[in-house]
Amino acid sequence: MGGVIGLDVGGANTKAAWRHGGDRRTVSRPFEVWRDREALEAVLREVVARVAPEPVEAVALTMTAELSDVFRTKRGGVGFVLDAAEAALAGPLLLAFTTAGEVVPFPEARARAPEVAAANWMASALAVAALYPDALMIDIGSTTADVVPIANGRVVAAGRTDLDRLLAGELVYTGALRTNLAAIAPRVPVRERSCPVASELFAISADVHLILGHLPPGAYTCATPDGRPATVQFARERVARLVCADAEQMVAEEIDEIAAFLHAEQVRQIEAAVRRVSGRFEGDPPVVPLGAGAFLAREAARQQGRAVAELPWSAGERDAAPAAALAELLAGRLRSRC
Repeated sequence: MGGVIGLDVGGANTKAAWRHGGDRRTVSRPFEVWRDREALEAVLREVVARVAPEPVEAVALTMTAELSDVFRTKRGGVGFVLDAAEAALAGPLLLAFTTAGEVVPFPEARARAPEVAAANWMASALAVAALYPDALMIDIGSTTADVVPIANGRVVAAGRTDLDRLLAGELVYTGALRTNLAAIAPRVPVRERSCPVASELFAISADVHLILGHLPPGAYTCATPDGRPATVQFARERVARLVCADAEQMVAEEIDEIAAFLHAEQVRQIEAAVRRVSGRFEGDPPVVPLGAGAFLAREAARQQGRAVAELPWSAGERDAAPAAALAELLAGRLRSRC
């Protein structure tokens, strides 16, 4: 058999990591589950076929797709994702990951749906804890940021569910791609004045980071708000609309000033979460940045004078950290049974 796979089924992206001995591969596939949930089975089959060059022994799955409003409850969403995986992945042992750090068979996962929902952050945190016994993991994806404390080799997060993690400041709804700019700041600088923004989905964080050069066009993997291409020119047009203007009313430098301000505000949101979570512990352990928005985590760490420690993974593994961590965890546990 050809190793193991870790799967991270998100609401907007599905990611997979394959491990077989020292060989590793990752794949990320944009897929917005709310647009066509019945296509999830085919997407899972495609992602697994792309990442694994041969049949695998086992697949461990984690998810955040269950939060999508296409499902009335998280329990219903967990069941749907598990059903899709069973239909798509006949053959290997299928396991699901829980917020307790366990990998359990699908029947048990259905019975423990609240623990299976949104457990992906724990997989990444366990991988970090194995290398850095005292650390602050900041995993920033397309949509959210996880701020997870690790002490004495243990994950010491205050929350387990999304709700509890939001209340604890350990989950922040800001990301490198999909965040509505109106959620980052209610006002932006325009011509030496403070201008309210339009509460519309005119532009997203990917536009800001594309304009500022933090992301190349190929990393803009979600749909643009206006359906136009992911280029700097069109990103500037989208950001101009944030203040009900367009590229004829504003010059590029004015739009870029707005983008720079929003970037700084997004970093400040992450810094605030870091201060809040770190305030519960002594010392200033290093920040371990992960995800497509790791550059935001690094900047937040620099602003606070904190050291940065990197996982010794490939860029693809760091971007798909929960899937990569889950593959590593699964491979280790299967070896221990032998």
